[in-house]
Formats: sequence, C-alpha cells, structure tokens
Amino acid sequence: MNKKLLLFAISGILAIVSANGQGGTAKKADNQFDDYAYANAIENYERLVKEGYTDEEIYKNLGDANYLNARYEDASAWYSKLFMVEGVTVDSDYMFRYANSLKSTMEYEASDLWMQRYSAANSNEVRARIFMSSPDYRSRIEEQSGRYDIENLPFNSAQSDFAPSFNGEQLVFSTARDSGSVVKRIHQWNNRSFLNLYATNASASGEFTTSEKLSNGLNAKTHESSTAFTTDGTMVYFTRNNSENGGFSRDDEGVSRLKIFRALLKDGKWTNISELPFNGDDFSCAHPTLSPNGDKLYFASDMPGTIGQSDIFVVDLNSDGTIGPPMNLGEKINTEGRETFPFVTEKNVLYFSSDGQQGLGGLDVFATKLEDTANAYVVNVGKPINSADDDFAFIIKEGKGFFSSNRDGGKGEDDIYGFTENEKINLDCQTAVTGIVRNRESGSPLAGAKVAIYNGDVQVSETVSENDGSFSLEGDCKEGQYKLVASKDDYNEGDEIFAVIGATDTEGIDIALEKSIKRAVPGIDLVQFLNLRPVYFDLNKAEIRPDASRTLLAVIEYIKQFPDIRIQVQSHTDSKAGAAYNMALSQKRAENTVTYLLANGVQEGTVTAEGFGETKLINDCTTRESCPDERHQENRRSEFVVME
Repeated sequence: MNKKLLLFAISGILAIVSANGQGGTAKKADNQFDDYAYANAIENYERLVKEGYTDEEIYKNLGDANYLNARYEDASAWYSKLFMVEGVTVDSDYMFRYANSLKSTMEYEASDLWMQRYSAANSNEVRARIFMSSPDYRSRIEEQSGRYDIENLPFNSAQSDFAPSFNGEQLVFSTARDSGSVVKRIHQWNNRSFLNLYATNASASGEFTTSEKLSNGLNAKTHESSTAFTTDGTMVYFTRNNSENGGFSRDDEGVSRLKIFRALLKDGKWTNISELPFNGDDFSCAHPTLSPNGDKLYFASDMPGTIGQSDIFVVDLNSDGTIGPPMNLGEKINTEGRETFPFVTEKNVLYFSSDGQQGLGGLDVFATKLEDTANAYVVNVGKPINSADDDFAFIIKEGKGFFSSNRDGGKGEDDIYGFTENEKINLDCQTAVTGIVRNRESGSPLAGAKVAIYNGDVQVSETVSENDGSFSLEGDCKEGQYKLVASKDDYNEGDEIFAVIGATDTEGIDIALEKSIKRAVPGIDLVQFLNLRPVYFDLNKAEIRPDASRTLLAVIEYIKQFPDIRIQVQSHTDSKAGAAYNMALSQKRAENTVTYLLANGVQEGTVTAEGFGETKLINDCTTRESCPDERHQENRRSEFVVME
C-alpha cells in the first residue's frame, strides 16, 4: 500500500509512506512508521538492513523517518542507498528530499546536482522553477546574512520549546517539558507526550529567564501550540488537536488532525473556546497569526487547494464576527514543499518558514511584503537566523524578536532563540539589466544612447549608454515580458524583448541601432544620394562659393556618421576652354573642396581630390557655342563619390 498522509509537525506537514516489509520485524516497523513512532521504526528498519535486506521500501522509509525527524545526515545516507538500488524508479519527491538533506549537511554541489535532476523531471513545478531561476541563491543568502545577533534563551528546557508569540510584554510558547521525556520531534504526534503552552516575562534587565505554564484554561489533554493574541490581549487564536471530551479525536486513518481555535479572556480566564469554521476533520490547520489591524488571520494548512505539503492561507475576520473563506497566498510564496509558521509584522511583512524556497537546508525563514502576493518577492533572511537545520516560528517587533531552531548547541530538541536586528532586511526587488548599444553597420559601441525598460506602455526605468556603449538599469521583478528600447539622434529606434523569471538579473543584451540615413554604396555621388543641391563653381574660378556651404556641411555631417567611409571629390569644368586648362582647373577645384572639408572636421585620409576637366559632361554642351551659359554651369561642379 502506498499511503500518503499529511500531518502538521514542527517542520510543517509530513508526507508519510508505508512499506511492504519482510516478516514480523518489517510489519512492526511499518506499523510504527504509520503511527509516526519514527525512532522505533528506524531501529527496526536498521535491524532489517543488518540482516541483509535491501528492499527499496525500507530505504525509502528509513530516509523519510530520518528526514521527518530532521536527522538530515542519516536521511542523506539512506536516500543515497535508495538511489543505488538497481533499476529503482521512485517519485521525484525523493530527489528533492535527498537534495535538501545534502544541503543540510552542506554538500551543496551534490545537492545542486540532485536539484537539477529533480527540476528536469518536474520543470513546471514551483520548486523547480525557483531553483532554475536562482542558480546563485547561496550568494544572495550571503548578501542578506549578518544582520542579526542571536542568543539561546535561559528558559529553554531539555525537551522541545518552540513557537513563540507576543502577548503584550509577555512571551508565550509551546513546550514538551511536561512529558518528562526527550523524543525527537515529539510534536509530530507520535503519542509519546503532550505539548502545553507556557509564558515568560522579561526581567528588569530585559532577560527572559524563567517561565511557567499557562493555567487559565487553554491547556488541555491534547497538544496546544502556536498562539496569536489580539493587541488588547482579550482574544487568542491557537492550535489544538482535533479533540473530543478533552482527548484526541482521530479520523479514519487514525490521525488526530490539527485545528485552529479561538478563546476570549473573561475575568482572567480563557473562555468560550471554539474552533474556527474553516477547520476540517480530514485536513489540518495550524500556526495562526494576525494582521496588524486584526482584520485578517494567516495560517498554515494542507486543506484542499494546497499546492504542496502545507501552504500559507489567509481569511478575513469581519467586523460582524464572521470569517471569510480561506484564500491560498499563491505559488510565489507556496511551493510543493512545506510553508508554515507565518508571522505578520506591523509593516505588513510576512515572515514564514519553508523548505521549498531556496535555503540553507531543512526549514529556513523567509520574508516578503504582503502588498502584492501575486508578484511576491521572497527573501531568505540569511545567517545566523537560518542554518543547515530547521529554523522556524520567527516573530519580530521593533527590531527585536524570537525564533525556534533545532540547530546544534541548543539545550533541547528545539530551542527558542532571541535576536536583535541590527540592519533592516531589504525587501525591495530590483533586477539588474545590463548590455551594450552598438552601431548595426560597424558593430562599434554607441555612447549617449537613451535606453529605457517598458512593461507594456509603462516605463520602468531609463539611463544613457556610457562611452563604451554599456548601460545598466534597475528592472522590475514582476515576472513577464519586458521591452528594452534604445534611441539616439540620427539613428532608428531599436528594441529587444527579454523575460523576467524568478527576479533574476538580465545580462548581455545587445541593442543594434541602424542609422536613419543609410550608408551609401560605392560608386554613388552623395549629392544625389542625399538629395542635395550641387556644388557649383563660377566660370574659370576654383573658389568655394557661399551658396555651396549648406551642401558641404551636409556632406561633412554624413561623413562623420560613417567614420570608415572613403570619399573621392571629383571636380569638373565646362567645355569652353582647352582640355589642358580645364584639367588643371578641375584639379584645383577638387583640392579646394577637400581643403574645405578638412577645415570643417573631416579626418585626414577620408577624402581625396581628383580633377576630370571636361571629360565627364552631364549634358550635350560639348562646345562653347552649343549651349547658353546656364547650361554650361551644370558642368562646373564637384561630386562626392563613395569609394568604399
């Protein structure tokens, strides 16, 4: 039987898979696994392995039992054996759990390799898209790291202490200390112990040193955890097992699901305890938190409509006391993994824990603005809040806060840590868009080109290209298609389309601009090509006439736009004088024309002079008498012929 069961745990919601084992030991291990008694199940499965059994299901369950107990090094070892079984074909989720286990043991290269395999098999899944769009995720985490000072708090016990919440100046948390036993991940509901709510107050020096059990009506013979108090302290939302007559109430699969309850404070005692209407008997809801003004309740659940093992949902708390329908926060926040333990600050920032977003291993703490969840920019808060282990239940107020972790060096299985935020987290998403603007014909860089990013008709940002043609812009993080538009005087506008996926930078965009005036082909006269008035000379004269200046300046500007162009100034005469005289006169006209061009900014070597005398008449005025002087004038000219 391949039975999948979703349960809440300190790590969120568990995916449990039973095994087909060998003999009584296997059956006992299977039953223990299905009953979430993972420590005993691991012991029996390992005994089977020592006896020589190498069943695929044993490796799966050993991997999962350790993974769900946050024993990532052991989980990694068993998943490794699973994938070494000849011909093994397993669900790709095992690839993800293996990759996450490797990450928790800081084997990042191997983890990335298995995430690549997982992504190739599930390219459309959220976790795969996040991984493929953020190959440099570790460097991004480093950029956010180092902003907190943390300390393990004195009131932690040798058992599990977790899920802190604010109640005025009081800190309320969940603990397993009353059980008198130490069982890893006891809050995965293996019936070994109960969770109760405790509270602690800061001493005069601001330290949280002692704590005591809440004795005003919230604790019962079930698990209680994850509280959210209204600002006036008169109402609390909290997590409790589905219960009946004060004890566990189980579904058809023997699971006591989690539900969110609400209670009112009256005469110092919590009364009118009632469950919220969106709870269900075949799924769990847990870890409530309130919006700043108390009109919304956020929580984690595996209810229908969940993307992964557990998602963050929100409901409206209406002024008339009614509660709106649950709404999933969407796949920018939720993944196919575990998203859990939400907390919302006074600035409407959502903190939550996830193993589906890019982290350091296990559960990491993430933050995002709640302004636009459809385009949420999710940020890993970095070290030292996050570690290779499970880090969760993060709360903060006025730069100080608390979180839970099962990292090495603690007093118990899970401890509560206090922290001070020394630097605000940057939740403004900015992507870098870089590239070069070039001349399409020559490929040379273009300086001074205006470059702008457009999202539809809305301009996102703009800049001007540097001397080397390069540009750098701050882009929009909303996923989708964007247009990069470049423009420059005397050039046609150019554009390139690029996509933003996962708030990643876009580099190496080349935009080629074509001159608005085309490059003339060799052999053509620029006077004709640019539709200019011819440069004429007076009879027997070689001096540049004033009326030629407009044409000459246009030719100069054109030459400057094509620095590699080569022009031959070809000058001519009419047929009134002798051939030798006309050849000398035309050469002088050509040289004077070149001198004018060089004096006005044309580079040496760009233009040459050549006189053709009367050898290239443009009409039939072959003798002095054949035409009136205005017809002879047409031949007294300079041309600007493109040579290359």
